[in-house]
Amino acid sequence: MNKLAVIVTVALAAILLWGTTDFPNWGDAQSPASTHLSNRYIKEAYQQTHVPNLVSAILADYRNFDTMLETSVVFVAGTAIFLILRLPLGPLARRRNFDSDPPKPLKSLARDPILEMACRLLFPPIQLFGLYVLCHGHYSPGGGFQAGVTLGASFIMLAIGFDLTSATTRLSENLFRRFMAWGVLLYAGVGVLCLLLGGPFLDYAALGVLLPLEPEALRSHGILLVECGVTMTVGSVIFGIYTNLVSRGSHQDSL
Repeated sequence: MNKLAVIVTVALAAILLWGTTDFPNWGDAQSPASTHLSNRYIKEAYQQTHVPNLVSAILADYRNFDTMLETSVVFVAGTAIFLILRLPLGPLARRRNFDSDPPKPLKSLARDPILEMACRLLFPPIQLFGLYVLCHGHYSPGGGFQAGVTLGASFIMLAIGFDLTSATTRLSENLFRRFMAWGVLLYAGVGVLCLLLGGPFLDYAALGVLLPLEPEALRSHGILLVECGVTMTVGSVIFGIYTNLVSRGSHQDSL
């Protein structure tokens, strides 16, 4: 079985590498993306979306379906780690594998009052900065992924500076598990709402039935809505992955 897996993996890698031979050369100014697509984005993105940040306009408007799937991949990764380490299957599998030589309990580090005070002081401004990155992501560098990483890292900082219990007291397991799913549902829900209002999936102009705004302003507000979904999923998944990995799924002992 292992030999078959190796053969399939090597064959798939060879096919993918062979497919790259059809790609244009790196930096080729005559490639279709350089001669047609990029120029259109640069010239028309602001007029069509009212979003000064070209990256956000592309990721959350022109390529919003792709970004929704990327958010779903993050959600699947966090769910997979949860299923392996947190559900009864994880502990049962570990007990079965370590019956003869059980793993040693993790040794907690000594608490440092200076580190704790620094984390206590830094936690609010980091959270505020994460919300700023989210709200201004379509006007300046930033967005849902960056905001989610910032917010998730703030809770990880609490877990490192204090302990895991202190962090999960502020963002409990039930809460971050729900946020993982709610973020994807919010993103997809905006698309479904556009369909129900008579427009294509994730065409924010359809929201004009509910919001009396210009089409360009609607696209800007639609980007903010889906970015909120991305932030919820990314931030929760990052903290959830850390919580499960450092505690081996127990959510008690940690590094």
